[in-house]
Amino acid sequence: MKKFAFVSLLAVGAFAAEWSGTIVDEKCGAKHADASEASQKCVNGCIKGGSAPVFATGDKVLKLANPDAVKDHYGHKVTITGDLDAATNTITVKSVKM
Repeated sequence: MKKFAFVSLLAVGAFAAEWSGTIVDEKCGAKHADASEASQKCVNGCIKGGSAPVFATGDKVLKLANPDAVKDHYGHKVTITGDLDAATNTITVKSVKM
């Protein structure tokens, strides 16, 4: 029974970590992960048009639980520290560094 309770806690818990990647928009996704000037312009335009900001890292695009935390970094390469909810692929951002 103790083993089951421990495994259950791990399955639903969030995992704090640090990731490097690019803040992009949900519509275009990792297509703009290069953070070029043209990509930044597109990311900003899509987000202004209603697309949600997301985080592209490696081969994954992760949702952001608190997208306002990255509003100054649309289209930029950043390092995010936060908690990942693996069940929903959503990061709760604690800090962002360029």
